[in-house]
Amino acid sequence: MSLLRIFEEIKEKEWIEIPEGWLQGRTVFGGFVAGLLMQKACSNIHDPNKRLLSCSITFVGPVQQGPAQLTIEILREGKSVTTLETRLWQDGTVQTILVASFGVPRTSNIEVRQEPMVPVYAPPEDLKPLPFARQMPECYQHFDVCWAEGHHPVTGSQYADFGGWSRFSPEKHENRQMTLPDLIVLMDIWPPGVLPMFKQVAPASSLTWHITYVHPIQHQLCDWFKYKVVTEYAGEGYSTEYAHLWDQNDHLIAILRQTVTVFT
Repeated sequence: MSLLRIFEEIKEKEWIEIPEGWLQGRTVFGGFVAGLLMQKACSNIHDPNKRLLSCSITFVGPVQQGPAQLTIEILREGKSVTTLETRLWQDGTVQTILVASFGVPRTSNIEVRQEPMVPVYAPPEDLKPLPFARQMPECYQHFDVCWAEGHHPVTGSQYADFGGWSRFSPEKHENRQMTLPDLIVLMDIWPPGVLPMFKQVAPASSLTWHITYVHPIQHQLCDWFKYKVVTEYAGEGYSTEYAHLWDQNDHLIAILRQTVTVFT
């Protein structure tokens, strides 16, 4: 089932069927789950001038293929900002929660541009995408991911963090206008920043994920996006990191922050 088809179903239904092909270990890929919840949120914002400002996702438990219920509650709807909460349920239990705020642009005298320096990477056409192999999470088959900086996961590196390019695979997805839920799915395909330090395959999963949406996208589904992650702290089985996402023209799209559980 295509992303577009399942997103269309979410507009009309409370119950959906999570399709095969999106697993990441013992759970459905978190970016896919977050994209489903974002689609539910977007379909309940009826003011076209209100765009996403920020959202926070908590991955409560593992999501499985099969039936899932998506519920939504408008927490507050003001003139400028609407805040809502969407939840994904399976077997009567909440598995993922998304809280998002949508707002209209407002006139302000305050403007700060302390954006990070954009990394200079070789263009994605000059880099080799990470080849999909059977031991990899099956969700990777939907994307092209090119490392441009740092080490690959599970290489026993002394250093965390990396950067590169990612996009939806043109072989798996028909190109079209990209939507916000599409972008949420794509942004999460990069693994945690500490994974290059792993000496052997072991679980690591997102616990919380916060997104500040800086510039609305006007892109095609299969466009490339540039990504760089920095780990601030790791210890006692958890890590904290931040990341930035730019488009191919080096426009900052989103600022990301994540808490990760590390099982090694």
